[in-house]
Amino acid sequence: MKYFALIFSIICFFAVTLAKIETEDAVLVLTKDNIEEAVEQNDYMLVEFYAPWCGHCKNLAPEYAKAAKKLQEIGSAVKLAKVDATVETTLAEQHKVRAYPTLKFYSKGVATQYSGGRKADEIINWDMKSEGAKVFLEVWRAVDDHIFAISSSDEVFNEYGVEDGKIVLFKKFDEGRNEFNEELDVDKLLNFILIYSLPLVVDFNPDTAQKLFGGYIKTHFLVILSKEAGHYEEYVEMIKEPAKKFRGEVLFVTINADEADHERILEFFGIKKNEVPAMRLTKFERDMAKYKPEKSEITSENILEFVTAFVEGKLKRHVLTQDLPEDWDKNPVKILVGTNFHEVAFDKKKNVLVEFYAPWCTHCSNLVPIYDALGEKYKDREDLVIAKMDATVNELEEERISSFPTIILYKKETNEAVIYDGERTLEEFSKFIDFDGVYREAAEEAQEEDEDDDVPRKDEL
Repeated sequence: MKYFALIFSIICFFAVTLAKIETEDAVLVLTKDNIEEAVEQNDYMLVEFYAPWCGHCKNLAPEYAKAAKKLQEIGSAVKLAKVDATVETTLAEQHKVRAYPTLKFYSKGVATQYSGGRKADEIINWDMKSEGAKVFLEVWRAVDDHIFAISSSDEVFNEYGVEDGKIVLFKKFDEGRNEFNEELDVDKLLNFILIYSLPLVVDFNPDTAQKLFGGYIKTHFLVILSKEAGHYEEYVEMIKEPAKKFRGEVLFVTINADEADHERILEFFGIKKNEVPAMRLTKFERDMAKYKPEKSEITSENILEFVTAFVEGKLKRHVLTQDLPEDWDKNPVKILVGTNFHEVAFDKKKNVLVEFYAPWCTHCSNLVPIYDALGEKYKDREDLVIAKMDATVNELEEERISSFPTIILYKKETNEAVIYDGERTLEEFSKFIDFDGVYREAAEEAQEEDEDDDVPRKDEL
């Protein structure tokens, strides 16, 4: 009984606190008790503060109701509401109502002054524009590094040569302004801003890095130049023409090779300082595919040909490789590069353990004496090769090395690749090799067999 009483009291509580919102001719009737609820339930709402004795309010009433019904019929998110300001004096004071009728537009709880006409069609048109404004405001909430503004001033329209309802991006570079001409949609407007708020050719630096890597355009055309040699003055203008053609599809980026912080970028693309200026294409996705042009001379024609071939899927991925050292197999730990990897690692008569390392990796440096000792230990085994490859300057189609060191055993006969994830000690490496890359599983099975042997059989009880 107490349980029933508790439920009953809760129902009564909600019945009291949630005031009912009535409607008249599709217009919401608001009071001090339900206006907050109405604002919470409706993201976009036009509210009329009126006085029953006001002649202008009486003339507006049928037009307002007609507009409310039409908006309801077309499924508009904008609702029309009204407040009797002579009764709801507190609300009228809060909204600084000084004349009748006063109309306010609520956009997600924020009230602004209504500036449209008082005929049904004019109200509908203004509210439909507000539908566009809500998209604009939603994008504003998602973008925090640009200034947004809304204007209904004819003076502003005339000064800047824009039409009512248009969205224009103003900037201090390239064209100076860009108009948004697509269907108004949050994603489309966001993409428009991301594309046109960046220069046609973006210089890579700490200020632009996040926009480049964090943007939705993952294909980047990179031109590596030297400011000291005057390359920027010589090449940037000629890059702009092909950049216009692929805007929104490919980002065009310049990188100053003179910056010490950019040396790693040159290494990543296998570009030597004496090869600058140079150009490359890359997709900033998980595998970081790279593409190298057949024609190395930087001209608008060559850039256009190179990027077009990529967009049409006609380019073969470029993989880096070092020249094969003459003494690559002199020591117990063999040296692999891109040109000899397949021949050695996929030899079906041998197990091949390969360490993929980076010269700058501390863990790789610490592993050197242990790995050398491993090579020395197994140097006389004819069916086993211990090898290493600098994965920063040698790449493979089969493997995407993302951490260092990565150690893989390529098994004889099948060429199955088994990643080593044990402790980096001579003893553990030896177990991995001796058990053909399955020592862990073998040890666990042996342990389970031992545990089974310890359990007495039924006939022994």
